[in-house]
Order: sequence, then structure tokens, then C-alpha cells
Amino acid sequence: MKKTGGVLILLFAALFSTTAFSAQSLDTLLKQVKQAKAEEARLNKQREAEFLKDKNRQAQLLAAAKEKLAAEKIRGESLKQQFDKNEQKLAEAEETLERRQGNLGELFGVVRQVAGDVAGILDASLVSAQYPGRSKELVRMSNEKKLPSIPELEELWFQMQHEMTESGKVVKYIDSVVAVDGMESQQEVVRVGVFNAVSNGKFLRYLTETDQLIILPRQPAPRFLRMAEGLQNASSGMVPMAVDPSRGAILNLLVQAPDLKERIAQGKEVGYIIIGLAAFGFLLAFYRLVALGLTSMKVRSQLKNADNPRKSNPLGRVLLSWFDNQDADLETLERKVDEAVIKEVPKLQRGLSILKILAVTAPLLGLLGTVTGMIQTFQSITLFGTGDPKLMAGGISQALITTVLGLTAAIPLTFLHAIVSTRSKALVQVLEEQSAGIIARHAEKLHSNR
Repeated sequence: MKKTGGVLILLFAALFSTTAFSAQSLDTLLKQVKQAKAEEARLNKQREAEFLKDKNRQAQLLAAAKEKLAAEKIRGESLKQQFDKNEQKLAEAEETLERRQGNLGELFGVVRQVAGDVAGILDASLVSAQYPGRSKELVRMSNEKKLPSIPELEELWFQMQHEMTESGKVVKYIDSVVAVDGMESQQEVVRVGVFNAVSNGKFLRYLTETDQLIILPRQPAPRFLRMAEGLQNASSGMVPMAVDPSRGAILNLLVQAPDLKERIAQGKEVGYIIIGLAAFGFLLAFYRLVALGLTSMKVRSQLKNADNPRKSNPLGRVLLSWFDNQDADLETLERKVDEAVIKEVPKLQRGLSILKILAVTAPLLGLLGTVTGMIQTFQSITLFGTGDPKLMAGGISQALITTVLGLTAAIPLTFLHAIVSTRSKALVQVLEEQSAGIIARHAEKLHSNR
């Protein structure tokens, strides 16, 4: 109360101080206070009227909200009942669908699997080089979660039938071919089913990653290239052609096989030494066969003309030793003739020892290369283990190639040595027979003179 009274005193003091300057008398001041009071009352009534009006409006809004809430509750109950009915209908429909589908569920899985398998076959097929993009629809079918439609099943059937049909055709068409240097050009391509493709007499390879045909960096043997060229130049009829039933796998392995030059290089230094010795042995044997052949011709000619000995052949030189010593005794003549035969034997047997040594040395060098290669192989195993066979391939190749080279050189050198030895022995036998005949005739002549 004291605080409220103090506030009133301060209020009247402030009012008095505000209006004291404008009021001329106490009556004027009283009049002004009455006017202010009346104005304050009017404002209060106005505020009360607005409050009551707002209160009524809020009450109306509250009533409307309550009515709407009640309506929504009724609607919610109705929707809940409808939802329960729909759930029941959906369960019944799913049961009916599952019952009516029957084996269609299994068909769905089979179609997905077959579509994926066929898509993989088409992607790797050589036919896709001519007809690209055939597997897109099948890949989509293999990833779908719903039953395939009739057009989709027809598409699957069509692609399978198309692949089977094209696999039995030999077709010529123009396509882009990538050369070994990377240059791409339009060329005539001959496709043999799903097995091989050739262009300009060279075999092609189909890259599934880029859908391109590339020329193999290494081509197979020339006889296969001749077949490819003959097939491309043919317009009708039947022509021979090599077919790769593995659709490129065998061809890739075939072109990776080393040729003769590469196989020889695998033998390294030992292999080259064996080849050098073999070449020298072959030349020596050829030279000796030619020389013995010419000597044999001269000896046969001398046999036909024994009364006119010539120094150009061994038999003539033996006969000359008899002609020069016709007046000597039997023992002297025999020694002179034997001396002449002995002089001719080394000439006729020249090179035989070298051929024999080469025939023995070649397999020994092959064995040396084998041991060297195996040492290299075991060193690779020690360093890197046996996880990668390619690391051991070099030593094994050297071991096998040197053995092959040694045997390849030794076998023909052995035959050549035997042939040359037989030829030389035949000539020596002729000389010995003729020398024995000369001595026999001389002894008969001396006996008759007695």
C-alpha cells in the first residue's frame, strides 16, 4: 500500500508538473483532469470491446478446430477400416497370383540365367564384330526383377537363332581393321562362322573390349596364310581353310609358339657352337664325298686302261710303282707296291677322324647345354621359388634345345661319317686288290722265267 500510494503521489506530481505551465487556474486543471479521465475510460472500453470480440473469434476458431478434429478422427477410422480391407484383398490377390503363376516363377530364373549366358557368348563371338551391340537387351533382361514379357522372350529367341545361323556362314563384308602399327582402315573381311576372320591374307583377332578387329602381330605358318589368301580370293565353290574350333584360343597359342630362329636362340652360346660344328661337319662330309666320287671315277677309268697308268689317280700311282720296279725281285716289288698303297690310304681317309670327333662332340655339347640350363633353372627356383613357371622357362628351354641340337647334329654326322668311310674303304680295297694282283702276276712271271 505504501508503495502504491507513493506511485500515485509521483503520478499526480508529474501530471501537475506537466500541466502546471499550461493551466491558468485550478478549475482549468480540474477540467483537464476530467477530460483525461474520460478519455482513459473510453480507451479502456474500446480495449475491452476488442478483447471480447477477439475472445469470441478465438472461441469460434476453437469450436471449428474441435469439429475438424472430430471429423478427421471419423475419417481416420474409416481409412483404417479401408486399409485393413485393402490389406486383406492384397493378400488374397498375391495368393491368387502365386497360384496362377505356377511354373512362371521358375521361368523367370531360367530366363535370367539364359539371358546372361547368351549375352556372354555374344560378347565374345566373332559375329559381334559384324553386328555390334547385340547383347545390350539381354544384359538388361538378366538384371530385371520382374517376369519377362513376350517381346523380350522373342528377342532372346531371335538372338540365339541369329548366332546359330551366322556360325554356319562364310561372309565377306567391309569393316574397320587395326593394323600392327595402330593405324585403322576399312578393309574387306572374310569371316568363317564364329571361328576365324581374315583380311588381305592375314588372320585377325576380335577384341571384345573395343569391338575391333586387329591383325595378329605374329601370323601362323605360311601354309595357313596361303589358305587364308585362297579363301579371300575365292568367289564360289569349296576351298581349303584352317578352322579354329576354340574360337581363337588355339590360334593365339599357335602364333605364340617360337619359330626355328627363336628356338635356336634359346640354345644360347652352346647352341650356336653346336650349329657351327654341325655346319663344318656337313661341309667337310660334302667335300670328301665329292672328292671321293671324283677319285672313284678316275680309278674306274684307270682300271679300264691298266696298261697306261697316270699319276692323277691313286691306282695309277700304284701301277707306276710296279712299272718302275718290274726288274726287281719279288720281295722288293712287294715292298714298293705296299709303300705306294700306304701313301694313298691317308689321302683317301682324310677327314674321317674329324667327322667322327664332330659326331661324338655334338651330343656332348648338347649335354653341356642341358646341364647349364638346369643350373639356371635351379638358380631361378632358389631366388623366386616355383610360383611363376615363366621364370624357369628360359633354363628349361636352353636345356631342351641344346639336347635337340646336339642330337640333330650328331645323327646325320654319324651317317655321313659312315658313308664317307665306306667310300674310302672301297677305294682302299681296290688299291689292295690291284696291288695283290700285281705281286701275284710278278711272282708268276718270275716263276715262268725259271
